[in-house]
Amino acid sequence: MGADARIKRSQSAKVEFKLASPCPANGATKGPCAGYVIDHMWPLACGGEDHPRNMQWQTIADGKAKDKWERKVCGGQ
Repeated sequence: MGADARIKRSQSAKVEFKLASPCPANGATKGPCAGYVIDHMWPLACGGEDHPRNMQWQTIADGKAKDKWERKVCGGQ
């Protein structure tokens, strides 16, 4: 996968995740979640599913650290 390549993500999976797991910062099931990102527990770049059961809320700082690890170990994004 090239440096500019991105793994296509399912918006419907993200919406389903938010409905089942409201934002930890404000309890919202729609819109932004200040200070948090939706993370794939098993990274997409490592073959993880883009499915709500593979998603979790993660702080922005933790997300950046995990993204760095994922790029090193799995490549891709």
